[in-house]
Amino acid sequence: MSAVRLLDDLLPSSEKSDWIDTILKGDCVAALEKLPEHSVDTIFADPPYNLQLNGDLHRPDQSKVAAVDDHWDRFDDFAAYDAFTRAWLLACRRVLKPTGTIWVIGSYHNIFRVGAAMQDLGFWILNDVVWRKTNPMPNFRGRRFQNAHETMIWASRDSNAKGYTFNYEAMKAANDDVQMRSDWLFPICTGGERLKDENGDKVHPTQKPEALLARVMLSSTQPGDVVLDPFFGSGTTGAVARRLGRHFVGIEREQAYIDAARARIAAVEPLGEGELRVIPGKRAEPRVAFVSLLESGLIKSGTTLYDTRRRWAAQVRADGTLFFDGQAASIHRMGAKVQGLDACNGWTFWHYEDGAKLTPIDELRRVARQQMAAAGG
Repeated sequence: MSAVRLLDDLLPSSEKSDWIDTILKGDCVAALEKLPEHSVDTIFADPPYNLQLNGDLHRPDQSKVAAVDDHWDRFDDFAAYDAFTRAWLLACRRVLKPTGTIWVIGSYHNIFRVGAAMQDLGFWILNDVVWRKTNPMPNFRGRRFQNAHETMIWASRDSNAKGYTFNYEAMKAANDDVQMRSDWLFPICTGGERLKDENGDKVHPTQKPEALLARVMLSSTQPGDVVLDPFFGSGTTGAVARRLGRHFVGIEREQAYIDAARARIAAVEPLGEGELRVIPGKRAEPRVAFVSLLESGLIKSGTTLYDTRRRWAAQVRADGTLFFDGQAASIHRMGAKVQGLDACNGWTFWHYEDGAKLTPIDELRRVARQQMAAAGG
């Protein structure tokens, strides 16, 4: 369960257990300097938006809108906000693993300034994701369009970053087998999920919905990864991380937010291992060459392969090529050649006789991968 540590109480940063699943109380830049370099897998940052509010905002019935007017959202000018942004982004970049990614959420007030700073510091933007709100606050003054979305920037540590996590297949499966788009539709945080104090007031003015954080983590992290939130607030990141089998480290200055976050995270019931298993992407699977099927005895030279309707029949040669009509080529090129196409996936096009039925040779590739996994582990 999470603890709260003062910065001065931190043990040497080499002891990972000292900061993992922990809320650090203090300034985010100072706290980040206490963490080991390249130690976190993913960052979700919800920095102050610098809303620049002047005066109270009222509804048509003259009731006051509970806007974000807290001291932590106030900056003297854009230059001060930009300096603050560069400081925390630099500190985050130091602790982010080379294979890690960062998410930053904001509104039109700040996200463009943050995005420019990220690019200046070397981050490589992968996507900007629009969170469309199903129930946004109206524009009471009627002088602008209703502000119905926020923007998230998703970026790798630099342009050469390789191996960052993107659970493409899982996101596609969750979206009815269609590629997940960069516009996400979620309601703002309301009802029982919204944390309230003893007076019935919001604990935090910009509490994010857990569904939003769940998609962030399910798309870009693996179970067991460490997710950093340098502006922890009411602990949405920690609560979702605990439920989804991820670790977290949060940084927060305000004790009231820390107290609320601790209680919230303590009440979370983690999901089981089976519920958290991620659908592996094709790129994560080991490459298997067709010739390796012969070398492992899964198929023999001289075997005849067919398309599903037995229109074409090609013989497997000892070198892993297919022979048809006096020519030899790879399974892919031969599949394309017989169809008169430019390209073909030979693994799914060619089939072997499996008793009375035809089975795609891709099934043999699956067996080969299982054998490779067993040999390696």
